[in-house]
Amino acid sequence: MDDRLGAHVAAVAALDEPTRRRLYEYVARQSAAVGRDDVAGAVGLARATVAFHLDKLVDEGLLEVRHERRSGRTGPGAGRPSKLYFRSARQVAVSLPERHYDLAGHLLAMAIEEADRSGASVRAELDRLACAVGAEMGRAGRAQGEDATDDVLFAALEAQGFEPRAADGRVLLGNCPFHRLAEQHTELVCGMNLSLLGGLLDGLGLTDLRARLDPLPDHCCVQLKPASA
Repeated sequence: MDDRLGAHVAAVAALDEPTRRRLYEYVARQSAAVGRDDVAGAVGLARATVAFHLDKLVDEGLLEVRHERRSGRTGPGAGRPSKLYFRSARQVAVSLPERHYDLAGHLLAMAIEEADRSGASVRAELDRLACAVGAEMGRAGRAQGEDATDDVLFAALEAQGFEPRAADGRVLLGNCPFHRLAEQHTELVCGMNLSLLGGLLDGLGLTDLRARLDPLPDHCCVQLKPASA
């Protein structure tokens, strides 16, 4: 399990504890940050219990903290600032197998905007943008190591949820991060995926592999095949 998925699982697991989930839901519903005493009074729990669970939620990134004097006074005698809790802006989602519908939505939205500006077709803009984003991913992956090795390629594919597997000189992709969209809009989404992976190979500087549409049951629609094939 990679660090990012592990962190998301840990955050969701933190809410499996009923008291902690109850406190999170209370804080999340408030229009302003709340203190420990506010929460304890609202939910009918001891302040020490509330403090323990709130700080656990902060540790998992589900809540954030700020300190302020609620009396409005400043200077000597104003008292210590209160520790106030509010919902974090962090978004947490766990999907197994891994899905990246946010990436697909981002690419599709950009393609529509670019098509409106350029007059080109949405599909042409989608393919162009997917290739560019894939190349950015490839360059970022290559920055982790000096050479464009198979390990770098597999790490880049794993980071996007493709679950790569070596097979007779090919790289099969055991998971489609856009699975449900691909089922409903196969030609559009698989074309986007092909451009994304082609761009990824370009960004990694790998010239011995090519992204090809070649669907297999229970796999991504794209395979990475030897360029000479």
